[in-house]
Amino acid sequence: MTGRDSFLVTTFTLLLSGAFLMADDQPRVLFEFAGADASKEWQTVNDGVMGGVSEGKFKITDTKTLEFSGTLSLENNGGFASVRTKAKKLGLEKGDTLVARVKGDGREYSMNLYLDKPLMAFSYRTAVPTKKGEWIEVKVPLDNFVATSFGRVVKDAGAVKPDEVAAVGFLLGDKKAGAFKLEVEWIQVVRAAK
Repeated sequence: MTGRDSFLVTTFTLLLSGAFLMADDQPRVLFEFAGADASKEWQTVNDGVMGGVSEGKFKITDTKTLEFSGTLSLENNGGFASVRTKAKKLGLEKGDTLVARVKGDGREYSMNLYLDKPLMAFSYRTAVPTKKGEWIEVKVPLDNFVATSFGRVVKDAGAVKPDEVAAVGFLLGDKKAGAFKLEVEWIQVVRAAK
């Protein structure tokens, strides 16, 4: 092998290695809504589980988005509506960032992470402000999610453990009665560079 050939092989190997390294940094789609079975992965959980009367529902739109909509009610000590995935391993790792493309109605929602444990009303959450009628990308490092139970911060719960996260979802509980609508185009995870 000549010196030039050796150089070319080494260069090709480095380029190939670089391509694989760059591929690891690319966003990985957790959820999108183009498939025929997309709706089977999702469910609603509203304040009716506690006696409230809020109505929250979801559908997959003709434009392949998840539309979460309904009416928030404060009656009977209610005040929340949510949509979330059914439990499954999401393959999250320490240092990951969740990115969601959403279009809202100007209200503040929360993105919630649920553990694969029987803990009633427990989740890690972060605020998701929306701009009425505008698509935005919400980027949240896992470390920014805060442990909550019944909407209150749980101070001694510690940080979220990525390997225990079994579901993700959106919740509205802004204490403002009335109609709401949030659309989600996709949810991705971006892995931290190693």
